[in-house]
Order: sequence, then C-alpha cells, then structure tokens
Amino acid sequence: MSFASLNLAPELLRAVLEQGYTEPTPIQAQAIPAILNRMDIMGCAQTGTGKTAGFTLPLLQLLAPMASTSTSPAKHPVRALVLTPTRELAAQVEESVRTYGKYLPLRTALLYGGVDIKPQIKSMQGGVEIVVATPGRLLDHMEQKSINLSQVQMLVLDEADRMLDMGFMPAITRILAALPPMRQNLLFSATFSEEIKKLASGFMRNPTMIEVARRNAPAELVTHQVYEVPALKKHALLAHLVKTRDMQQVLIFCRMKRDADKLSRQLIRDGLSATAIHGDRSQSERSLALDEFKTGKVKLLVATDVAARGIDIDQLPFVINYEIPNTPEDYVHRIGRTGRAGSPGEAISLVSPEEMDYLSSIEKLLKRQIPRLPLPLLGGDRETRAPREREPSAVSRAAAPALSEDERRERAEQRRVREAKDSGRARRAPYAGGSSAPSAPLSAAYPHFDFSKPYEPPAKDAALDVAAVAAKAPLPHRPQARSIGALLGRKKLDKV
Repeated sequence: MSFASLNLAPELLRAVLEQGYTEPTPIQAQAIPAILNRMDIMGCAQTGTGKTAGFTLPLLQLLAPMASTSTSPAKHPVRALVLTPTRELAAQVEESVRTYGKYLPLRTALLYGGVDIKPQIKSMQGGVEIVVATPGRLLDHMEQKSINLSQVQMLVLDEADRMLDMGFMPAITRILAALPPMRQNLLFSATFSEEIKKLASGFMRNPTMIEVARRNAPAELVTHQVYEVPALKKHALLAHLVKTRDMQQVLIFCRMKRDADKLSRQLIRDGLSATAIHGDRSQSERSLALDEFKTGKVKLLVATDVAARGIDIDQLPFVINYEIPNTPEDYVHRIGRTGRAGSPGEAISLVSPEEMDYLSSIEKLLKRQIPRLPLPLLGGDRETRAPREREPSAVSRAAAPALSEDERRERAEQRRVREAKDSGRARRAPYAGGSSAPSAPLSAAYPHFDFSKPYEPPAKDAALDVAAVAAKAPLPHRPQARSIGALLGRKKLDKV
C-alpha cells in the first residue's frame, strides 16, 4: 500500500514524498481512511509508530476545502484543536502540521506555557485554523478571551494517558465544555487504562478502536538489558558504561527533577558533556538542551518522564533507565525513544534492590524476563584476596622471634622521636623525678614565697598589714606625676 492509495490531496502527497516516505505505517494505513470518513477514533499505538502523521495528514485533508488566502482574521477561525501533555510534544506535532501542510493555505498556532503569552495572543488575533496547545496554556487564553473555540470541528487528544497521569483531567473537562457538541474526536494513547476508557465514553460517539503493534516487533528493534547494582554505585556504573562503550548519544531517565540536575552535575565532573531537561527549567533552557543533544554538542541528556515526551530522534542508539519507573507503562514510553525509524537501539536499566518489585511489573507487562548482565569492576572497587593468600603472612608474623627488652625500649624511643618530628615540635625530655620545687625562674619571680612548705592561708591581721604596705609603697613602674604648669613649660620656683 502506498500513500497515493489513501486518497490524499496532491499537495499532501508532495509534502510526504519530500520527507522520503512512500508507504504508510500500520497505524497510518488504518487511521487515515477512518478519519477521512469522519469517524471518532481511539488509536492505541506506541511512540515511534508514525501516529502523529496518522492524524495530521487526514486533518489537513479535511480542512483543505475551507482554507482561505484572505488576510481577514474572520476567514481563519479555529477549526481543529490538538491537545498534548508537554511543550516538547506540542512543538513536535506543530512541526509535523507545518511540514505536511506547507502547500496548503492553512495557518497554525502553537500555544504552551513557560514563555510570554503576548506573542501567542498576537498570532491568534491574525486568525488560525489549527491550534496545537497544552491544556494549561489553552485555559490561560480562554480566560483572556484571546481564542474562540465555537467553530472547532476536530479535537485530537494525543498521549491522553500521560495527560491523565499529569492531572489534566479538570482542565480537559473545562475545555470540552467550551467546544461545540457536534465535532469529530480523535484520541491516541500508548495504553488504554480504565481511566482512558472512562474519559472516551464521556465525549466520543461510537468510537472505532484501532490497535496496532509496531512496524517491527520491539524485540527486534530494542535490546533490553538489566544491571543489578546498589543505588550508591549507579553513578559509577553509568560513567563506566558511557566511557568504556564510547556512547555518543544517550538519553538517561530519572524519576525526580532534583535527581536529574544532580546526576547531570556529577557526569560533568566526570568529564562528560551532559545536560538536564525537566519541568522546572524554562522553555528556552529546555529547547537549548534538546537542540544541543540532537546536534551532538551534548552527548548525555538526563530527563524526567514528563519532559521526555516529544523527544523525537530517529537514530537514538541508547536509552538508560538510571531509575526505573514506578509504572510499567512509563517504561514503554521510555524505550520508545530508541529503536525508531527501523534503527536498532538498546534499553539499559540500572536496578537497585529496592526497585526489584518495579522490574517484576515491567517484565510482567513485556511477558518475558529481561536478561541480567554481570556487574563490571568499577573504579574504587578492590579485588578481594583469597584467604589462602593472607594465611602465609599471618603464619610468618606468628613465627617471628621475640624481641629482647632492650630492643623493645630502643624501638619505642625511635617511635617517640618519629612522632615528635611528625608533629612539628621537639619532644619534652621525660621527667626524672626529684625535688618538688619549681624551676629557678619561678622562684626568682616570687622570692617571698617558700615553695618547700605547703600553702597556708595568711591570718586576717597579716593580710591587712600586707595590704597597707602595698598601698603606701609606690609602684616601681609608674613615674611620679608632674604638675600641669611644668607640663606647660613653667619654671619651678625655689622655696624661700
């Protein structure tokens, strides 16, 4: 089957051919005809199956007859709305719309948070037919009345499972209430949980289920591997794998934002080029990090699950789960970043003893056990000697002849001298015993005190006499005061 057999417009076929595609993927072959027949669709497809083009091409085909070259904003109302969970995925979908619709006079707007809303408002004022948005930023535009959704004919929820996981259900409910009731609904998800089915039953009319596997089986494209390693040795193992295998482009997953930042800093200290991408970084920082990773300027990209949605690299060779996800569905999304476009990939998981339950759930979903690899010798590890290698030294020490008393004293004195030299000060001579009298300088300072007798407190009268004598006696170090007149230069007059 070719794209020409799907009854697509010549403008769309030309754009598809320019991208190098001649045959549709299974999800495209089933979804495109159903969407062109105005049917509601529930598509279950993993990342990398071509589902974005699967709804982008028929969406453009249906809107092409209403396209207008007029400059009036009234001629360009919002007719299609695409909701995505993350900024990166929204940018990817909007790029796909622009790529395939380049020969159609349809306008597109990209709305997501983390950036100034004023340029987005200005673009909406000029009129657009297709809006690709995240739920939160779309609500901002609805509150500011910068968007009119009363003429929307098509609604697309891309990666609906992730939107529910991120808590967008209240926002989606508000958006659905603002849309006209008569419209075409498309929902795509990697997994269909009970929450997804409940959401679909609330706004879709007799949806057609389309569920396909990848063009190639996951086992043929992605190699799954596991290292069972203590949590404190994960960083050393990661650096070892990157250096010894000369990995040039690796996407590394962490569960928490702070862990992603911490790991990227550790990898930079190891001499590796790394950066982090997560929800706390600004949109400009996330875009810069993603561009540097795609162009090869940065080899290691540490990401969280949410931020990694929309990372589309055709030949990404490695995905490393530094921390495996809590849910098996997230593991499916993670490994979907590699093994794309027919290129093989490796999914390596570093699993600590505390994460073994998560690994069991993942293996249950995959319906097979992931091979375990032996842990290599890491930097800082020491090879343990066999007991037989230590026994001869112990026996030799026990069989050594005993030292004489003089030799022991001599060695003890040598040890004391070495310790004195190491401490940087001369060692005091040992006390030889003898008289209890203090040294000569102390006796000279206190000649009236008899150090040979024990101390006795003086009597009350004697203490008064000593105080009186001390008061009368002038201090030897204080000179007698001179009169003020002498200080001012007056001569002293002789007494008559």
